[in-house]
Amino acid sequence: MLFNSLIFIFGFLPVAYLVFWTLRTTAQRHVWLTITGYVFYGYWDARFCLLMAFSTLVSYFAGLAFLRFGPRKLILWLPVSCDLALLGFFKYAGFFAESVDQVAAAAHLKPLLPVLHIVLPIGISFYTFHTISYIVDCYRGVVKPTRSLFEFSAYVSLFSQLVAGPIVRFRQIEADLENLARADRRAGLYAGSSFFVFGLVEKVLVADSLARFVNPWLADYQHLSSGACWLAMFGYAMQLYFDFSGYSSMAVGLGLMFGLKIPQNFNSPYRSRTPSEFWRRWHISLSTCIRDYLFIPLGGSRGSKWLTARNIMISMFLGGLWHGANFTFILWGLYWGSLLVLYHLAGRYWDALPGRGVLMFVLATLGWVLFRASTLHMAGGLFERMLVPTAGVLPQDWDVFLLLTALATLWAVWGPNVFEFHAPARTLVRIPLLGFVFGITLAVMAGSRASPFLYFQF
Repeated sequence: MLFNSLIFIFGFLPVAYLVFWTLRTTAQRHVWLTITGYVFYGYWDARFCLLMAFSTLVSYFAGLAFLRFGPRKLILWLPVSCDLALLGFFKYAGFFAESVDQVAAAAHLKPLLPVLHIVLPIGISFYTFHTISYIVDCYRGVVKPTRSLFEFSAYVSLFSQLVAGPIVRFRQIEADLENLARADRRAGLYAGSSFFVFGLVEKVLVADSLARFVNPWLADYQHLSSGACWLAMFGYAMQLYFDFSGYSSMAVGLGLMFGLKIPQNFNSPYRSRTPSEFWRRWHISLSTCIRDYLFIPLGGSRGSKWLTARNIMISMFLGGLWHGANFTFILWGLYWGSLLVLYHLAGRYWDALPGRGVLMFVLATLGWVLFRASTLHMAGGLFERMLVPTAGVLPQDWDVFLLLTALATLWAVWGPNVFEFHAPARTLVRIPLLGFVFGITLAVMAGSRASPFLYFQF
C-alpha cells in the first residue's frame, strides 16, 4: 500500500485513525498499531509478515534476556546474527552467487553456485535496522528493554515508517509509545496533516512530474547528447530528493497524527557546501546510524588521520552495500567515502574554494549516476557522455523538463523544507494555499496510477 494512493488516504488511514482514537488505553493502542502495521505490510505480500514477526520476536526476547542476565555478548550477537542472516539471504544471496559465477566464467570454469531468484521483502533493510539498533542499545544500556511485546511490535511494524524509514530508534519514540493514552489528538491532527500534505505535494507534484521525463530519457541514454545526460541527471537528483523527502515528510505527519514524534530525515541537503555537511542533511537517520553503529565502534576519529580515513571508507562501503546488492551501490558508497576522506585530509583547502555549493551539487549529481544506473555498463556510459563532449539527441519537451528541474532546484536550495515551513502549529488552517494544493494533488492522483517510492527497492 502506498501513501500516495487513494485507497490509503480514503480507506486505510481513516479507519486506522478513528479506531486508534476510540481506544482508551496505551496497551490497546499498541495492539492496534501492530495490527494496522501488519495489514499495511501484508497488503503487498502477506507471506512476508511472518518474516517480520520472526525478527520482532527474536529481538524482543533478546531484550528480555538482557533484563534477566545483563549485558552479555552472547545475548547481543545471537539475535544480531540472526537478523543479519535473514537480511543477507533475502537481499544478498543471489548477488553473491551471481558474482562468484561471473568470476568462475572469467576463469573458464563452470558455475560454482546456483543463482537463487529471491523476492526481496519490501522494507527489510529498514525494519532490520530497527531491530538491530534496539538490541545494541539494550546491550549498551542506552534503553531499558520493554516488557510489552505489543509496544515493541508496534515500534517495529509502525506503518508510517515501516517500508522506507526514517530509521527510528526505539529510544527516540519510547516516551511517546508509553504515553499514547495522553496524546494530544487535536494538535497531532493539525501538525500531522500539514506534514502529510507537504510530503504528498513533494512526491506527486514534483518527484513524479520529473520522473515522466527522467525515466524515458535514461532508458535511452545511449542516444543522448552530453547536455541531455547532464539535464537528465540533474532532474534525477531532484526526483530522488523530493521522492524520498516526500515519503519522510508523510511519515512524520502520520506519526504526529498517532501521537508519535518521528525525527527529521532531510534538512535541505542541496544547500550543503561540504561532503560532511551533505551527510548531516541527507537521510539523517541513516547517516547517524552509520556513525553510531559502524564508524564510532570502528574507532571513529580517535586515531590518526589515516585510521580515520579507513573507518570512513569501511563505513561508507557498508552504507553503499546496505542500499542494494549491486556493484553500483558499492562504488557509490566508496565514491562518497573518498569525498569524505578528501575533505577530512584537506578540508582547509576545500573551504577556501569559491562556489562550494555549486561544486557540491555537481559532485552529488555525479554520485547519483552510480545510484541510478542499473549496471556498471550503464554507469560507465553515462559518465562517458557527461564527462566527454558527445553529440546526440535532445528529446522533445526538453524545455519543459528544464523548467521543471529549475523550479525544483530553486525549491530544494532556497525554498523552505517541511520543518521550516511548519512553524505555526496549525499550518493547514493558517495557510489555505496548502489545502488548495492538496485538492490539486488529489485530482492528479485520481487521473494517474500511484507510483512506488524510489526507496522501496532498498
